[in-house]
Amino acid sequence: MPALILPDRNIVQVDGEDAGHFLQNLITANLDAIKSGEVQPTALLTPQGKILFDFLISKSIESGFCCDIRADQTADFIRRLTLYKLRAAVTFQTVTETPVIAGWDGNAPHDALRDLRFPEEAHVWRLYGSGLVLDAEQSAWDAIRVAHGVAESGSDFALSDVFPHDVLMDKNGGVDFRKGCYVGQEVVSRMQHRGTARRRVATVTAETELPEPSEQGAELNIRAGDKPVGSLGTMSGKSALAIVRTDRVADALAQDIPLTVEGIPVTLTLPGWAGLSFKSGDPNTPDA
Repeated sequence: MPALILPDRNIVQVDGEDAGHFLQNLITANLDAIKSGEVQPTALLTPQGKILFDFLISKSIESGFCCDIRADQTADFIRRLTLYKLRAAVTFQTVTETPVIAGWDGNAPHDALRDLRFPEEAHVWRLYGSGLVLDAEQSAWDAIRVAHGVAESGSDFALSDVFPHDVLMDKNGGVDFRKGCYVGQEVVSRMQHRGTARRRVATVTAETELPEPSEQGAELNIRAGDKPVGSLGTMSGKSALAIVRTDRVADALAQDIPLTVEGIPVTLTLPGWAGLSFKSGDPNTPDA
């Protein structure tokens, strides 16, 4: 049962009489659909529909909601929530003493929460505070995210730069298209109904180790001939995550144009659980 503490994550507790109503009107997920024993991906968007904060949310055991978010975004997240608070009976508190633990395989602890970003057969779970034996390395966690196409801000995309569709939130339950309004909802709903999403998370695989960036912060581009189709994010040996232009990848595949990273041939695969295909060039077309 591999498990590790994720030191780059924090917990923000949202509580109070109006906590549910307050969050339901702000974030992309439907709080009414969150079940006990599960942690749900979600986001707070800009009015233009781009991801301002990505995080995981679950119902707290006693009351309120637990927001599992990047530690370096915690203060900004609380400031943003406070801007929307007005007179709502809701409180925000950073729970610094509770470690965020990720684990997979084997039998999960009885109080673990299934991470809904991953397919059920991956057995990936989240736990907030525990005396577990932690025997996994960060590299192992990176590898399982890469294998299943689960992107996170910071390592795979910049905040305020992508739409929820770009990182498959429309496929993993991170966006509910039937709930009421929330910040950025109009843009995201339009993308859904018109099928205009053109960027998606893909797993990149090479036959050799993928190269490291030449300098810190530099991007490694995926190219179809001389045309860029995306850039690498989290890397794990011969594989990596990337957000790619699916229309450009489909065109390259149709024309047998090689896909490369720094001259290294690569293949791109959309996560099986998302039910998408490069075949038609339409990123919203289910795989046959």
